[in-house]
Amino acid sequence: MLNLSIILEDSARNAPDRTALVFGDLRLPYSMVDSVANQVANLLVARGIGKGDKVALLCPNVPYFPFVYFGILKAGAIVVPLNVLLRPREISYHLADSEAKALFCFEGSAELPMGARGRDAFEVVEGCEHFFVLPATPLATESEYGESFWAALGGMSGEFETVRTEPGDTAAILYTSGTTGQPKGAVLTHMNMLTNTMVSDEMFPTDPGGDVTLAVLPLFHSFGQVAVMNVSVRRRATLVLQPRFEPGEALELMRTEKVTMFAGVPTMFWALLAKIHADGAEVPSTLRVAVAGGASCPVEVHKDFAATFGIPILEGYGLSETSPVASFNQLGRPTKPGTVGFPIWGVQMRLVDDDWNTIEGEGPGEIAIRGHNVMKGYYGRPEATEEVLRDGWFRTGDVATRDEDGYYAIVDRTKDMIIRGGFNVYPREVEEVLMTHPAVSLVAVVGVPHDSHGEEVKAYVIPSPGATVSEDELVAWCKENMAAYKYPRSVQFCESLPMTATGKVLKRELR
Repeated sequence: MLNLSIILEDSARNAPDRTALVFGDLRLPYSMVDSVANQVANLLVARGIGKGDKVALLCPNVPYFPFVYFGILKAGAIVVPLNVLLRPREISYHLADSEAKALFCFEGSAELPMGARGRDAFEVVEGCEHFFVLPATPLATESEYGESFWAALGGMSGEFETVRTEPGDTAAILYTSGTTGQPKGAVLTHMNMLTNTMVSDEMFPTDPGGDVTLAVLPLFHSFGQVAVMNVSVRRRATLVLQPRFEPGEALELMRTEKVTMFAGVPTMFWALLAKIHADGAEVPSTLRVAVAGGASCPVEVHKDFAATFGIPILEGYGLSETSPVASFNQLGRPTKPGTVGFPIWGVQMRLVDDDWNTIEGEGPGEIAIRGHNVMKGYYGRPEATEEVLRDGWFRTGDVATRDEDGYYAIVDRTKDMIIRGGFNVYPREVEEVLMTHPAVSLVAVVGVPHDSHGEEVKAYVIPSPGATVSEDELVAWCKENMAAYKYPRSVQFCESLPMTATGKVLKRELR
């Protein structure tokens, strides 16, 4: 018997009155969160949904997410978290592809009418028979979109005996972002996710007074789900929920809630620093652990954060397919900005070429991973699974180098690499150099078509406040500081960069 929901049950049993969730004025203890999750499990069983059935969850960072997430697991069913920005056509694709039998959908707002989108998608997917609406108004028992969550829970017991699941049983199907082709569902087991939660948790010392974690990373994403929510629940910490990242609000929550742990993608750290430097916002004094992942964090951001907050950013690496954490800059070992550390406990990493041959020494090469964190495969896609899994090793599509101490540094995604005139150009390398220019606040580099060179290097730059540098001046500076085949021939200034719901720069849109 092994079920990921034991992390909630254990915390509710041993610290029932400790605050589990903070959302606005709400402060919910572990006993209540566990009780509502039990009601969800009873509801699913009453509707004929049980072990091995898939249940989709479309919800931002509000208390409903952990309620439903752990309730699905308790029932022995499989969680299918969905991106809150999906349109009806995309939602229906995920429901059909995962063969979901039910959808829990947040009602949303006028700006983001998630309930309407979910209902439209649900109505066209055969086999998805149950649609529950998570009301935007607390405890509302009616919704214009469908059956209200609270009405459905009426009469359901707050006690439930968790369904027996085995370590290798599927706990969740996490969909990749679909940067190439249709999104694929990574099938993760209870062992995958529980072990990754435990190993991630134990990399940080617990605050005896009780940790407080700010959850700004979307919980539907593997990073926010495992490294933030599940780690927080396992260590009986308080999880402060922020549905949509806004740097001023995030800093205020850090101060008022005395946040001790924060995890984010690099653009979030950049935004926090920009807010502090531009407005003179007060730096939170209780923060003791800062974790970055999801994309490579520029060295200049590392330096600025350490100087401003007085603590380092601990950068790690992982993917949905690896539950997600695979490597990390861990406490007790030297932190190396610009690297993603070394493999976590129980995980192996190596560099390989296109034919799976191991690359010794520094590399570069594509990262391959083996360990307790690697997925079963892609749901319903044996050919796609076979392409990336061999003898327990998963090839990631990420190119990296490795230093003499075993620390890995991500060079770039293989699909983002620019081939200019036969030379390989890694955008991250160009971005790191550009970030050292005082007029550059944030930058993204992509390849654009070129008649004679195949591809040309182009930089999209958010300038620093008050900067007056011209495109020609910046290109000339790059020419002086980079090899001839690397420097960008064109620079486009912009106020913002397109990003995913998790804060990653969408380079495909820039292309």
